[in-house]
Amino acid sequence: MSTETVSTEASVARRRTGERMRRRSSGALAAVVAVGAITGVALLLEPHVDSVSLLMLYLIVVLPVAVIWGTALAVGTSLLSVAVYTILFAPPQEALHIVDAQKAVALGVFLITAVVVGSLASRLQRTASISRRLTEEQSALRRVATLVARSVSPPEVFEAVTREVGLLCGADLARMERYEVDGTVTGVAAWTRVPVHLTVGTRIELDGLSVAREIRQTGQPVRLASFWGETGAIAREARQLGIRSSVGCPIVVSGRIWGVIAASTKSTERFPDDTEAQIANFTELVATAIENAEARAELRASRARIVATADRTRRRIERDLHDGAQQQLVSLALQVRAVQALIPAESAEASGELDRIATGLSEALDELREMARGIHPAVLAELGLVAALKALARRSPQTIDLDLRTNGRLPEAIEVGAYYVVAEALANTAKHASDAAVTVSVESRDDELRIAVHDDGAGGADFTRGTGLAGLKDRVEALGGRIFLHSPPGDGTTVRVRFPLAGPAG
Repeated sequence: MSTETVSTEASVARRRTGERMRRRSSGALAAVVAVGAITGVALLLEPHVDSVSLLMLYLIVVLPVAVIWGTALAVGTSLLSVAVYTILFAPPQEALHIVDAQKAVALGVFLITAVVVGSLASRLQRTASISRRLTEEQSALRRVATLVARSVSPPEVFEAVTREVGLLCGADLARMERYEVDGTVTGVAAWTRVPVHLTVGTRIELDGLSVAREIRQTGQPVRLASFWGETGAIAREARQLGIRSSVGCPIVVSGRIWGVIAASTKSTERFPDDTEAQIANFTELVATAIENAEARAELRASRARIVATADRTRRRIERDLHDGAQQQLVSLALQVRAVQALIPAESAEASGELDRIATGLSEALDELREMARGIHPAVLAELGLVAALKALARRSPQTIDLDLRTNGRLPEAIEVGAYYVVAEALANTAKHASDAAVTVSVESRDDELRIAVHDDGAGGADFTRGTGLAGLKDRVEALGGRIFLHSPPGDGTTVRVRFPLAGPAG
């Protein structure tokens, strides 16, 4: 630490000492004024109240002084009250020596009561303050833990934690930053009590004094008393915002330092000694949220890879069938027809046999083509989703009302996923509600592909009843999409799907 920084810390210490002295002076002045006010009231009541009761009036001053300024000033206020009482309300012959045992006991009881009550009041205030802070801390932790348990997105958790830390620590601003592999940090969330702009979403160099730099070097919680005279982007920003001191803790995820949470204040008063422990409780929740998000992301990526691999395999099988078995069947059928044409008219039996063979080959070819379309329709790869869905509707035994509104070709994974959503929904309708009217709508809007398949059948469909919807749900979620099923008994079935066009699937 530089000599300039040491000098600045000494200056900060002197300012704090000065503030404490001013606070005590203001407390003493308030105590004198309050004693004077109570004395005025006592003078008014003197003709009607005994002197011991007048003495008790001064407790009204001692108690708030003890609560606000502490026991020491409360003792001084008690002595001042006794002195004023002795001078103004004790008889002249008793002013210098107290001969009345009752009054002597009363004065002693008053002093003891004032000191004890003042001390208890001060302790109760501190205890209440600690209890209040613990309650606030537990409430804040519960709020954040609820967000983590609901698996909300990490940015939402970051913003909530940063706000809770700032409020709980009594800070003027708080910030969460993520360490990058190039040695910089990126602000991921910020909170401020005052209307100032804080950098979020951009990378910052750790080229000067900052909580983030010190934590990266030490891996431990850090306190900085001042940024005066320090270099670096963060130190310059702190001075511009009037920040005097900061405290921060590391966020450790899976054994590595992921980032940092820091609270800062413009006041010369230092943060309480337990501030690091309070912040550390939140960093654990942040780490849990990040680990959960990474696990979910890896699961989605794994599922997406599985779906993509299966789709590539389907397409390869379809291509192999088209280029191999289908072409061979076509060739054989043509050869049979050619041979049939060479047979004399009188050989009707042989011609009929060849005709049956050619017909069988054609039927096998049609069946193979239908099977290939079920594996992966060639029209989907060649002409896109709209053409594939129209072909699917034409082959369906039901009347399908199509409403297709898309702009050109979509990402391949989205087109394949959307096709199988509609195909599976139509297959379920044909199986369980063959007489139902079916409506299919597909629309690309707001960076989403929205699909809805509705029938007016008997309803009662469920993801868990082996209708094929469970596998469909896995496919949709693997592509980052969402699927919704509404199928009340007796009121038809609606399957709605939303695929992101700019995200994991797109």
